[in-house]
Amino acid sequence: MGAFTRGYGYVGPADIRAEVVRAATEGRPIRSAAEFAAWVEAQVHDEPFTYVVGLDGVLRLAPRRSEHVACAGGERLLAAGEIAFGIEDGVWAAVEVGNQSTGYCPEPRSWPAVVAALARIGVARPEGFTHEFVFRRCPDCGERNVVKEADFVCACCAAELPADWNFG
Repeated sequence: MGAFTRGYGYVGPADIRAEVVRAATEGRPIRSAAEFAAWVEAQVHDEPFTYVVGLDGVLRLAPRRSEHVACAGGERLLAAGEIAFGIEDGVWAAVEVGNQSTGYCPEPRSWPAVVAALARIGVARPEGFTHEFVFRRCPDCGERNVVKEADFVCACCAAELPADWNFG
């Protein structure tokens, strides 16, 4: 799976986790090319999907407006974000992949888990995240932040954010 793997736990609002896990709307596990083809061809393709890669390395997909914690069934995971598929050279490919999940705040270094999950089902992919996000928790106010343009300052209280990932 690569030299770096970390299991990410849910770090978002507790009320969202309780609500979506209770609703039991877990994402669809995709373990093979046949499962992928059956699932993706039945979906609307005008927007990306929510994805997670579980600790078992299995890709799970859900409609875009699904919460990552629901897609993961409330479990820890290796990667999360949004993914879009398209046909390239006559075959399905992941054409856009990001790690945007404010519920799990996965690091860009979660990419190898995505690579392995897509390789397992025979889906081509870009060389890296096409949309890469850096997340930090503010040590002063506790708010989750998306770091933009390498500006490690909390958007809520203007405190300095740590250079290293700090949700563990």
